[in-house]
Amino acid sequence: MTRLNRLGRLLLAGSAASLVALAAMSASASAATDAPLDVSIVYLGNPGDAGWTHAHDLGITVAEKQLGSQIKVTRVEDVPENADAARVFRDRAAKGDKIVIGTSFGYMDSMMKVAHDYPDTVFLHCSGYKSAPNLGNFNGKVYESAYLAGVVAGYVSKSHVLGFVGSVPIPEVVRNIDAFALGARSVAPQTVVKVVWISNWFDPGKERQAAETLVGLGADVLMQNTDSTATMAVAEQHKVYAFGWDSDMSHWGPHAHLGSVAYDWGIYYSRVIDEVRRGTWTNKPVYWGVKEGITDLVNVNTSVVPADAQRALAEKRAALVAGRLDPFAGPLRDQSGKLRVAAGTALSADDTNRINWFVDGVQGSVAQ
Repeated sequence: MTRLNRLGRLLLAGSAASLVALAAMSASASAATDAPLDVSIVYLGNPGDAGWTHAHDLGITVAEKQLGSQIKVTRVEDVPENADAARVFRDRAAKGDKIVIGTSFGYMDSMMKVAHDYPDTVFLHCSGYKSAPNLGNFNGKVYESAYLAGVVAGYVSKSHVLGFVGSVPIPEVVRNIDAFALGARSVAPQTVVKVVWISNWFDPGKERQAAETLVGLGADVLMQNTDSTATMAVAEQHKVYAFGWDSDMSHWGPHAHLGSVAYDWGIYYSRVIDEVRRGTWTNKPVYWGVKEGITDLVNVNTSVVPADAQRALAEKRAALVAGRLDPFAGPLRDQSGKLRVAAGTALSADDTNRINWFVDGVQGSVAQ
């Protein structure tokens, strides 16, 4: 395993000749060679102890353990969502990596551009929606876990005011806020969800300030779609409750923590890397949820969450797994009362990938 920490280090002179090309992919397992498959994974930040990048790092570590000497992984940290990203992706492909993984939404256009120039490299982009013959996108239906967290919050909240620290107002985040509100209002219809945006994925100072603002607005349960543990720390300090995001954050709020909306990327990384090795990979989008085990509400604090909430959580989770529950099934109205989803219908995956409106009960604005 190699870890490259900063773009400048990545682009140092002295790269050796390109690695010998792996055999062309085919439908047969014989396409795999004895040489390790070179894989690189590019992070917006550093893995740290919690959050989005940490979850991806845990996932690729699972793949390393499962596939052993069959793969060699290079991690590239602290790559911003700008022209630097394209240089990193191009550099990794030029060095002979067979798989290049980008783990942030803002890498999408850079990956599309570089994928066109390196057709023999497989590019995998997390949370995007553009594809090419050698570029596939993947994501988890984390909104399902956000819905489950909302169910718990609806039972626990005494003020019926929930606070949500939003990162960037893109559809992925909007649908998570909506799902959280829908889960809460499914068990406590009077619940409102107040949203404060920080316009960044990771900014502990702004996250703390937003969380403080929400507590001041009466929120006694906090949720986040940001990458640090600041929101959990604010909840612990103010003796309110909170959910972790992307990975288990219970350590930072032993009294405040109700559960964490988390990913298990190891399931995906192990499978997709092996598919590339065996020549069976296709660029079909992967969009897994609670049923497939790629996301869930984990480490629920049963000492705080009441028994009736635990039962409701189990029932809702079972319904998600069985396909009996879709958080975005109608009838659904937006903040203005307009009917957005009719009874007997539901938002499609394409709809949720483009959603730009808040459901009834959410207080805040999508446009920032």
